Amino acid sequence: MRVEVLGAGIVGLAVAEELQRRGHAVALVDPRPASGASYAAAGMLSPAAEVWHGEEDVLRLGTASLRLWPGLAARLGVPVRREGTLLVGHDAADLQQVDRQVELLARHGHDAVPLDRAGVREHEPALARVAGGALLPGEGSVDPRAVCAALLARVPVHTAPVGADVTVVATGARLPEPWTRLVTGVRGEVLRLRSDDPPRRTVRGWVAGEPVYLVPRGDGRVVVGATSEHHDDGPVVTAGGALRLLAAARELWPALERAELVEATARDRPSTADGLPLVGPSGVDGVVLAAGHHRHGVLLAPLTAQLVADHLETGAVDPAVDPRREGVR
Repeated sequence: MRVEVLGAGIVGLAVAEELQRRGHAVALVDPRPASGASYAAAGMLSPAAEVWHGEEDVLRLGTASLRLWPGLAARLGVPVRREGTLLVGHDAADLQQVDRQVELLARHGHDAVPLDRAGVREHEPALARVAGGALLPGEGSVDPRAVCAALLARVPVHTAPVGADVTVVATGARLPEPWTRLVTGVRGEVLRLRSDDPPRRTVRGWVAGEPVYLVPRGDGRVVVGATSEHHDDGPVVTAGGALRLLAAARELWPALERAELVEATARDRPSTADGLPLVGPSGVDGVVLAAGHHRHGVLLAPLTAQLVADHLETGAVDPAVDPRREGVR
């Protein structure tokens, strides 16, 4: 089958690689590959840390996709960090957020190890004094820029459509007509720093109610994020967003006081009405959607690739992400 994939972010790239691996003729189309949300993303592989009440399908899909990441990373020759995610609450009120997350995960049979103040410091000695936290074992992170670069080396990229039997639309926060209204952009601001004392693993916390995460890259670089804001203008880094992120991150990790600020990035995350992606038939013959992944594009990339390929070969669709489902149109 000849397949044209529109969009070379991490989702489109993973879809193209999977289809090519299964023997299909694939043309990937993007005039600016890997420059959208994937470029800004921190790369957390954290289904348990991401889930919230009413988002149980995100947990199911994310857990399934997490299991696929070692295979994809091995094919690409990129590392996957698997030290787990440390959730922390800066004060007693913030710790309630952690406790609610642990309770939710327990109801769904997922491991979360509650930690008191001493237990948290045992895992990350350089953390500031916090009220407590929890360890989510088995979670981790990848560097999306490294992943995209490795995928781009495997799949040919075109700057304009070339024609095919089937088109897969994976254009992130900006879908073409008639699907434009299915996805809206949610601005996320992300900072990259270089520290002489970075965390060992991903740290996600709340500081006076402000959520923040720190994702180490293993070479002193730390990704700090992320704001989340609906807006009508283009995504830009704002002074207020950067200040909030730096203030919250520094409260959790005092060593960032002397870190070098390397980069500040803003991109739109592609969000749907119900928070779940659109993966499957578009309603137009010969067109399949792989879009609307919001915060979960990196995590869900290998599963999305598998779902798209399975759909093209067998017609199978996961009802939770079916673009025809009620409430997204």
